[in-house]
Amino acid sequence: MVRSILNNVYSLGLGAAVASKEQIEKAVDDLVKKGEIKRSESENLVEDLIEKGSQTQKQIDGIVQERVKQVLASMNIATKEEITALERRIRELEQANQNN
Repeated sequence: MVRSILNNVYSLGLGAAVASKEQIEKAVDDLVKKGEIKRSESENLVEDLIEKGSQTQKQIDGIVQERVKQVLASMNIATKEEITALERRIRELEQANQNN
């Protein structure tokens, strides 16, 4: 029961995404000490929670990156790639001008 509650809480996302491995291990160790889970289950639970946290963090990162792109596009701000392309074009035009 406690394991399913923890899994549900962590599957919501932010708990596992921001929890460090040490924090997760400490929380699981506390559950073992209280007798709420078995020592034999604790290692698997820690691994499961860390994996869920990693997956959630990747999802959050992707959402944030996409949202930042949308905001920048709506603000008409040039991307790094666009600036690099313009710098390259300026260098080419300067070299062509020097050769003439």
